[in-house]
Amino acid sequence: MRFAAGQFEVIVIGAGHAGCEAALASARLGCQTLLVTMNWDRVAFMYCNPSLGGPAKGHLVREIDALGGQMAITADRTSLQARRLNTGKGPAVQALRIQSDKTGYQRTMQDFLAAQPNLTIRQALVERLHLVNGRVEGIVTQTGALFTARAVVLTGGTFLRGRIILGDIIYDGGPSGERTSGALSLQLQEMGIELGRFKTGTSPRIQGKRVDFSRFIPQNGDPVPRRFSFLPTESRYWGRDPARQIPCWLGYTTARTHELIRANLHRAPLFTGVVEGIGPRRCPSIEDKVVRFAHRPAHQIFLEPEGKETSELYVAGLSTSMPEDVQIDLVHSIPGLEEVSILRPGYAIEYDYLRPHQLSLTLEVRTWPGLFCAGQINGTSGYEEAAAQGLLAGINAALMSQERDPFVLRRSEAYLGLLVDDLINREIHEPYRLLTSRSEYRLTLRSDNADLRLTEKGRDLGLVSEERWQRYCTKRQTMTNIEEQWRETILSPFDERVQRILTGAGSAPLRSGQRLQEILKRPEVSLAIAKELSSSGKDLNENVEAQQENLFGEGDAFAEEILEEALIKVKYQGYIAKQQEEIHRFNRMEDKQLPADLCYEEIYGLATEARVRLREARPASIGQAMRVSGVNPADVSVLLIYLEQRSRMTKLKAPELEPPELKPPELKPERRDAYYE
Repeated sequence: MRFAAGQFEVIVIGAGHAGCEAALASARLGCQTLLVTMNWDRVAFMYCNPSLGGPAKGHLVREIDALGGQMAITADRTSLQARRLNTGKGPAVQALRIQSDKTGYQRTMQDFLAAQPNLTIRQALVERLHLVNGRVEGIVTQTGALFTARAVVLTGGTFLRGRIILGDIIYDGGPSGERTSGALSLQLQEMGIELGRFKTGTSPRIQGKRVDFSRFIPQNGDPVPRRFSFLPTESRYWGRDPARQIPCWLGYTTARTHELIRANLHRAPLFTGVVEGIGPRRCPSIEDKVVRFAHRPAHQIFLEPEGKETSELYVAGLSTSMPEDVQIDLVHSIPGLEEVSILRPGYAIEYDYLRPHQLSLTLEVRTWPGLFCAGQINGTSGYEEAAAQGLLAGINAALMSQERDPFVLRRSEAYLGLLVDDLINREIHEPYRLLTSRSEYRLTLRSDNADLRLTEKGRDLGLVSEERWQRYCTKRQTMTNIEEQWRETILSPFDERVQRILTGAGSAPLRSGQRLQEILKRPEVSLAIAKELSSSGKDLNENVEAQQENLFGEGDAFAEEILEEALIKVKYQGYIAKQQEEIHRFNRMEDKQLPADLCYEEIYGLATEARVRLREARPASIGQAMRVSGVNPADVSVLLIYLEQRSRMTKLKAPELEPPELKPPELKPERRDAYYE
């Protein structure tokens, strides 16, 4: 029996990483928002390894922060270790990775949710969506409570018809044995929404008390750690003392490990046909790695701390669904883990996901207005991808309820735009993982400049606070000042200190006066060398340091990032300019809009496959149509010709405007009389 339980503007189903960002974004935009979760104690829980970031994923976290999201601040405050990856490579792929305290992260996010105005939280199991005249206008819980809203954001994660697989043991359930939602999954199918089946897995957790860490290689945090958020944040666990960071540990599997796996493949659900869903290719289980890469003598594993107050360790790289007795032997076969005990065995989980080609660029289901989807339910993997989608879906759900224009990011503007564009236009055959190599414009979509790319957009939406905005404006002005000073500073060949710095760096000495900006373009001139050279002209170093201290405080790693960002712009100026030209051409195709009611069956010359894929994807522009799987350049040419012909026919059919009636000017009486006289 149903009963009216409340009326809201936006309802968010699920309180994982996607649901938290969606609910906070909606509430911060002024909408009365309801967040429904099956278990309040599992809000923002890290069911896999407790870490965030890395290439592309770290870029996403910074974009979330630049738009006014919450993940970056929470990760910074609960950081056990901060480490920058790919420092030996180009700036496009360098990214921050943070090891978080799992319990601390969850509790911190709970605090933000509980303190957020306009947000109501309810623990309940959602069984059905409330449908009214072809729209989704609310939810119905297991107890019959009916909550209505103008928009609903579904962030089901891996809970839709979840199935846990651990060797021969198979049972219905979500991650870590949580309840699963089968009724909601069946209703989505009844609504004509196409679902698929994916699989993911986790590694065993072990007690760290008996680990022989001397057999592992320590992976320490950076001596001068950086942070995700562009706001001033500080870890509650190590504060301003980097030496208090907790290390991770690198180890390797052995020949014995691989022998155990091969000897037990007949018991591995992945190879016996028990597992039906498709797993992530770039994050395979250990048994899959041993079979696929038989030539490798060893595979890396990492021991990652689960928290500050626990000895529990996550064995990253050892994801498996093998029987528990086999997992015990596998763990003991790794040098340094011979005496440890498994606290929680690894497992695989299968779940339903929505095929994302049914979504629009706002993450709304095209056939069901009012229903937005975000997170792993859209076929992605990873906390970061989920949170970014949740932020976008929450924004657009709120904008819809307020009858405002939707918010869409292009793939040339942000990794979030790239993520959504790929999901909708590419064929997704496995859980989607974001990579920097997926971006054509990764040199301009760097991690360091996420705030310069997106903060103004967040401000226009109403998500960016006054504090964040002032810091952004100050940083932008500081960078302008630095670049101007580098451009105006001229170094002399008679300056012995300058010549000594250059030759010490392996660079050619000056033969004539040269602008500092040009010298900084030399590949051998690093950030440290740039600082030394900067102090040689017009007190540049003092001015820059004063600006940094006013903005960030003395010794802050984020202040150094401003200098590094300015140096990147100088060094890669030509490449960035060329990429901006490519983006301009890309945007021209994005601006060629395709009518929403376009009938592709009537367009002569389109290939059959292109007709089918375009009808499914319903691209909003020629640019988007070009990226739809199955659409060839010849099909794009046909579309362009059709649009041109349609435009001409529209102009011919337009009614001709009648010329205005022309009347001769009237002569004044005195002039008329004078004329006749």
